[in-house]
Amino acid sequence: MEERVKEHKLKIHPKSFTAKYNCDKMIYFEEYENGSAAEKRERQFKKRKRDWKIKLIEEMNPSWSDLSVNWNLNNNKIRK
Repeated sequence: MEERVKEHKLKIHPKSFTAKYNCDKMIYFEEYENGSAAEKRERQFKKRKRDWKIKLIEEMNPSWSDLSVNWNLNNNKIRK
């Protein structure tokens, strides 16, 4: 998961949503054992309305704090 957060923070994929809209805070996350389950969940998110997403965020993170702040991310290198 740390690698994925670094990719977003460093905007490794310039056409991604986070790079395009300069999103630099992680306010919500879910962990999955495999990529296909995570991709399926991400597609579900895209179909939902904004109000539903906001409610989900506020249940996990009512202050909308950047949850990645205290992570020890070595931003110099991304493993491929």
